[in-house]
Amino acid sequence: MRILVIEDNRDILANVLDYLQLKGYTVDCASDGLSGLHLAATEPYDLIVLDIMLPGIDGYQVCRRLREDAGRETPIIMLTARDALNDRLQGLNAGADDYLIKPFALSELVARIEAVLRRSQGSRKRVLQVAELSLDLDTLQVVRAGRTLKLNPIGLKLLEILMRRSPAVVRRDALEEALWGENLPDSDSLRSHIHQLRQILDKPFEKPLLHTIHSVGYRLSETPDAV
Repeated sequence: MRILVIEDNRDILANVLDYLQLKGYTVDCASDGLSGLHLAATEPYDLIVLDIMLPGIDGYQVCRRLREDAGRETPIIMLTARDALNDRLQGLNAGADDYLIKPFALSELVARIEAVLRRSQGSRKRVLQVAELSLDLDTLQVVRAGRTLKLNPIGLKLLEILMRRSPAVVRRDALEEALWGENLPDSDSLRSHIHQLRQILDKPFEKPLLHTIHSVGYRLSETPDAV
């Protein structure tokens, strides 16, 4: 599970980071609202731990812009020293899933994280989305701009990897290892499968999503120069 912690207090951030990593979570962090918003809107996190009092823009704005502008449904636990009812309601109304008052025990934070993750995994569809392209991980249905696309098993696996990593570049050797492990085919099978995927994914549409990064790998993104 991958978690983003947005907190400007260095001591709290370091303690939360160390504890979550000890519990087996992969953790990224940001210390201001704008950096946290950028990460949360562009990276695939399973949950966000979000402080309210942040430099730049506060946690309420981060949460609201993630929900309304970026369309992200990533579960959010808000952290704050404010314990008034109106403050808690404001956080929940902005789109938070839970609310934890400072100071808090790290064990309680983990318990809250696990509870929110259980609820979110039970209630939300597992769908990957890049621009107008979606992949339902439960039904394996691929849809772009309202049109259902038919992919073979390798094409589906390639697409899932590229969508999970979007907009990052995925190296050729990483794709080959994910598809075939140590039993790599003799011919340039990856190039062939990428070609087939591109024919289905991009050829019927005006704007390409699958981009070749020469001598490196491939990227799935609305723009070829996305970072």
